[in-house]
Amino acid sequence: MTKLGRFLLAVPMAIFGILHFMAADAMAGMVPLPGGAIWVYVSGVALIAAAVSIIMQKKARLAATLLAILLLIFVFAIHLPGAMKGGDSGQMSMMSLLKDLAIAGGALIFAGTQPIE
Repeated sequence: MTKLGRFLLAVPMAIFGILHFMAADAMAGMVPLPGGAIWVYVSGVALIAAAVSIIMQKKARLAATLLAILLLIFVFAIHLPGAMKGGDSGQMSMMSLLKDLAIAGGALIFAGTQPIE
């Protein structure tokens, strides 16, 4: 079960990371910092790095913890302000908020199962 869970956590994160590179310009407008596209690329690298680390089980505890922190940053800095606007875009933001919140929880649970290296 843990091996399957590891892949179910890591593979979507790798795909999300790749999508950050493919749609950086479209995502840049959501970034609440100057240099939007650069931050999209940085977060894409972070997502891919976490996925590789989790799959290879090298520093997986650290990677999963940092992944959870990144996702919580997304929740509070990007999705929550969008969700508070309401309307159709607010509903989409709420779905993304809940998705990232759930994945962050799963990443923290996974991190708790890993040995301290």
